[in-house]
Formats: sequence, structure tokens, C-alpha cells
Amino acid sequence: MGRDRSAGSREPGDAELLALLLRAGRGSGLAERLLARFGSLRQLLHADSASILAENGLGAARLAVLRALPLLARRYFEQSLPAGACIRSPADTEAFLLSKLRHLPHERFCCLYLDNRHRVLRFDELFRGTIDGTSVYPREVVKEALAVNAAAVILAHNHPSGVAEPSQADERITRRLKSALELVDIRLLDHLIIGDAGATSLASRGLL
Repeated sequence: MGRDRSAGSREPGDAELLALLLRAGRGSGLAERLLARFGSLRQLLHADSASILAENGLGAARLAVLRALPLLARRYFEQSLPAGACIRSPADTEAFLLSKLRHLPHERFCCLYLDNRHRVLRFDELFRGTIDGTSVYPREVVKEALAVNAAAVILAHNHPSGVAEPSQADERITRRLKSALELVDIRLLDHLIIGDAGATSLASRGLL
């Protein structure tokens, strides 16, 4: 009988993947050094260019590969919810919103507009800055929702601190937006807070 090759298969670790992408030989230790110096793959990919180039064995070509990786990942997940696509699961929505918002250094408030079959109509970034520091105007959200004939809306904003715990301000604006949308018969399905480790759903917390 043939041997089952999947029996001992495993996913490669961060260092193995990084070495493969950088075309670094097994004995070079370049990938391991980079991860040890920057602390994680994510921190490496978001480090400034001067810090990366200071590492022996890194040049312009390998820096270009590292710079392309986050962009490639974002585009991969963005294409999971193109306009006209139907949301199949909360995981699809979370992956899409993480790709859009997790890497941003400043807070941004966004809306995902859906039709009555939960197909994506449009994704809009409406406001920038913290919810306390930048006014989130319910009338603007309602106006855009009506403009695309949305039947439902999913709200999202990122916490640049990386902590996806909703604040009291987050809860207040969610209630205001829900009330404003209900006046025009549009459902607010969820409000997702995006952090480093993932997203927190206010709907799952019973706050909608």
C-alpha cells in the first residue's frame, strides 16, 4: 500500500515560512534572527525600513518582499467580500474587517451596507479619529444607507491600542445609530471592534 503522506504533515512555523519567502538558506538563521529581534512576524512586517535593513543579510530586494506581504494579505481577505457577495458567516465578515482596519495607526469608523439578502452593497469609511474625539453623525450613516438602498448595516471601528474591548462611548454611539436606522426601517446587525487579536461583536455581548 502507498504511504499516507498527510499523516505526518504539519503547517510550517513562522520562521520556516519567512525563510522560504526570503529565500534564506536553512543554515543562515536569518528568519530566526528577525523574529527574535522584532518579537513576532506582525511586528517585523510593520517595523520601519531602517530597522529592518540594519539586520545583516537584509537588502532592498528582501525588504520589498516584507513590505509586500501585509498588502497581499489585505487584498486576499478584502476579496472575500467583494460588492455583490453574500455574507456566509460572521467569520467572513470578521476576516474582511480585520484586513481593512487592524493595521491602521488611527481610529476609523466604517460601515458595511447590505441588501435584504445580506449581499454586500458597499463598504465605506465615514469618520476618522476616536469616537470621543471625532463626532460620528447618525444622519450621515443613515444618508449613505438610504443612498445605496441598504436593508441592513454592520458597523466597525478599530482600536489602535490593539485591545478590542468596547468602551462606554462605543456602546452609546451604537445605541444612537441603531435608533436612527430603525426610523428608516434599516436593521443594525452588529458593531465590531477591531483589535490586534481579533474582533469583539457588540451583538454577541447583547448590546444591540
